[in-house]
Amino acid sequence: MPDHPGGRATGGVAARLADLGLTLPDVAAPVAAYVPAVRSGALVHTSGQLPFVDGVLPVTGKVGVGPGLVDPDRAAELARTAALNALAAVDALVGDLDAVVRVVKVTGYVASDPSFTGQPAVINGASQLLGQVLGDAGVHARSAVGVAVLPLDSPVEVEIVVEVR
Repeated sequence: MPDHPGGRATGGVAARLADLGLTLPDVAAPVAAYVPAVRSGALVHTSGQLPFVDGVLPVTGKVGVGPGLVDPDRAAELARTAALNALAAVDALVGDLDAVVRVVKVTGYVASDPSFTGQPAVINGASQLLGQVLGDAGVHARSAVGVAVLPLDSPVEVEIVVEVR
C-alpha cells in the first residue's frame, strides 16, 4: 500500500526526476481490455506504453529519414516519454519508485519505414531515461524491434519489466 497519495515517487528517485525537470505523468487509461501494469512476485510487467503527453500522442506516423516520416531523433524523444509513462505505471502499482531494485528488461517497438534500420538508436531514448532516473538500477537487457504499425499510429511503444522489493 503506498504511503503517499496518488502513488507518486517520494524518495531518491523523485529527487532525480526533479533534477531532470521531469514529473511522473498520470497513467494513461488503457485503450483495450488490459491494465497498465501487473505484479507477479518481485517482478512488475508494464503493458506497452505509448508516448502520450496529457492524453495525446504528440506525433504519429512511421519512423525514418525523409519527407513525411518521423525523424529518428524525435522518435528517440518519444521513446523517452514512453519510458517515463512506463515508470508512472510502475509507481502507480507499487507506490514508490524507490522500491525498484533494477530494470530487468526493456522492449521497444518502432513503427518503421521499410528502409529504416536504426531502431536501437530510437530505443536508446528509453534506455537513457531509465539510467538517468534510476542510476545503476536502470541498467537492463533490451530488445529494439521494428514493426509495420503500432496502436493509434504511434511511432514508438515501450514496455518494461522491473524487479521491486
